[in-house]
Amino acid sequence: MNVSGWILALCLVTLKGAEQVSQVRGGAGTERNCSAVPPFLPPTAVNTTLRLQELRAALIQHNISAYIIPGTDTHMSEYIAARDARLAYVSGFSGSAGTAVVTQSSAVLWTDSRYWVQAERQMDCNWELERDVSVSSITNWIIQEVKEGQVAVDPFLFSKDTFAAYNAHLSPAKRTLTSLLQNLVDEIWGERPPLPAENLTRLPDSFIERTWQMKVEEIRGQMLENVYQPSALLLSALDETAWLFNMRGNDIPFNPFFYSYTLLTLQQIWLFVHMERVPVELRDYLNSSCNDSLCVQLREYDSVHTHLLEYMQGPEVRVWVGTEYTNQALYQLISPEKLVEDAYSPVLTTKAVKDSTEQSNLRAAHIRDAIAVMQLLQWLETAVPEGRETELSAARMVEMYRRMQRHSRGPSFETISASGPNAALAHYSPANETARTLSVDEMYLVDSGGQYLDGTTDITRTVHWGTPTAFQKEAFTRVLMGNIEISRTIFPARTRGVNIEMLGRRALWEVGLNYGHGTGHGVGNYFGVHEWPVGFQSNNIPFLEGMFTSIEPGYYKENDFGIRIEDVAMTVPAKTTYGNGYLTFDTVSLVPYDRKLIDTSMLSPEQLQWLNTYYQTIRAQLGPELDRQGLGELQEWMKRNTEPLLTAHATPLLASVSLMSLLLLTVWL
Repeated sequence: MNVSGWILALCLVTLKGAEQVSQVRGGAGTERNCSAVPPFLPPTAVNTTLRLQELRAALIQHNISAYIIPGTDTHMSEYIAARDARLAYVSGFSGSAGTAVVTQSSAVLWTDSRYWVQAERQMDCNWELERDVSVSSITNWIIQEVKEGQVAVDPFLFSKDTFAAYNAHLSPAKRTLTSLLQNLVDEIWGERPPLPAENLTRLPDSFIERTWQMKVEEIRGQMLENVYQPSALLLSALDETAWLFNMRGNDIPFNPFFYSYTLLTLQQIWLFVHMERVPVELRDYLNSSCNDSLCVQLREYDSVHTHLLEYMQGPEVRVWVGTEYTNQALYQLISPEKLVEDAYSPVLTTKAVKDSTEQSNLRAAHIRDAIAVMQLLQWLETAVPEGRETELSAARMVEMYRRMQRHSRGPSFETISASGPNAALAHYSPANETARTLSVDEMYLVDSGGQYLDGTTDITRTVHWGTPTAFQKEAFTRVLMGNIEISRTIFPARTRGVNIEMLGRRALWEVGLNYGHGTGHGVGNYFGVHEWPVGFQSNNIPFLEGMFTSIEPGYYKENDFGIRIEDVAMTVPAKTTYGNGYLTFDTVSLVPYDRKLIDTSMLSPEQLQWLNTYYQTIRAQLGPELDRQGLGELQEWMKRNTEPLLTAHATPLLASVSLMSLLLLTVWL
């Protein structure tokens, strides 16, 4: 047994000894029932009675009629630190998307369909659930509930755009939206988690093509090209500052970010951080002891409000902001005549196109990540029939396999490991109270990702270890067809993802099926797994060569099963007969799909060719790394699962031609 084998065996023993998972099998008994006598609350529900009493007392003290609590932090982050989980503290609901409103008589949560079941499992009967996320739904409720008085928000927790949207609805109804700099949840949160103690770090030079000085000059060049001639650029999103200085931190779960703002002018750079966490070597790296144009002047994180206010007093000042991530507290300091605004800052749009080093790093990370995912699937094939594994143990195993890979820095998000009806919840994550035992009679969906020094990964596979139904095979194949159609499409550079997105849904639409989530998102280099602004939504930027996006159509049958197939792909030049400037997608996720669920008779010749070519790519790219790691059994598993696929009507002659073509491709690669 090699070293990796000994590590795996030790980890398996540890997991088996430590894991005591409650086998609540979903459905009845896992969601609250407030109409029952007495009301039924699942063990996952949080008692919020005392918290609401204290918050309502604070509302009276500040003369507030309604208080709006979003589920984000001061940087509009999707994933937030425990100390910023104010929505979860007040309501019990821990999903990544939601907004609460508390008045003296009501407490209401708004969230989208991904989290309805989770909310019913986590909230007690003090709370009402509104199955919506629109600002109009929230403001209409406030207008009906609050007849007079102030509606308050913490302006640090609302982007400029979101604050304006609320105000546009409330103001005509003569409801005053008030910025309250003191956060009322923080006032009652007696044991709020502290700041992390870890020092900030920098990326090793071997993973960097552009130094931070090069990036600063690149962004300054864009400032000079801007027709509105901004004198400064304010960076508020955490990944903006981290990217600009090639720095990383550990402040946000699953994301290597750190609390920070940057104010960049043509002559100076101010970086606002918790300075006690910047070690001497990092200060030297940033040239923090000088005042030249390429020296970073460190300031305390909490001083950004005061410093920006002072800067605004200077002559001929114009500040460029990205409204998507600039919070209202800072935005309102900038007078309109001194403001230059776009939806996205130039850092976000520049960062979206990866340089050659970032591209090769991301590809390398996905090769190692594919091995970890295949190890999970190989292990599950043997373990599930024994009847002892659960959604939770499977999630722990894939994270363990990833930790064994080079440059691993942990998961990139909480693993979605879902069996049977739990998989019908698009963003379900297992817990002791809800984890189902994995069964050969149910479909299983695992959506997971890893952080590595050279890249971030995100991949979803859906499998069945027994005999799937005809409908399950059809639904899976139609989801796969959507994935393939986007992946193989050719389009002009600067095409928006929203104009491609329907290709992922067409095969489902043809039979009256659909899915309720987005079709893809940007992916970073040891960064956020959902990297804005790349993707297939209407507010994403156009595709250019060198961008990375996920492609992830799905289908979910309530209380039965869920299907999602997710790959990460890079935009690359397409070979066309007559013209240039066209792009296509090159899939960099390298894990085969479950053959048992594919009805090849439904695939077009072009789709089947794409799939077989993809499988040969998996063999060519993973083979050397599997040899290097001494994973012979896994290599055999990979080969079995990447055999050429034939349609039901293929003749032996066609089969031999297909196999010969693939063998020739192997020699060429």
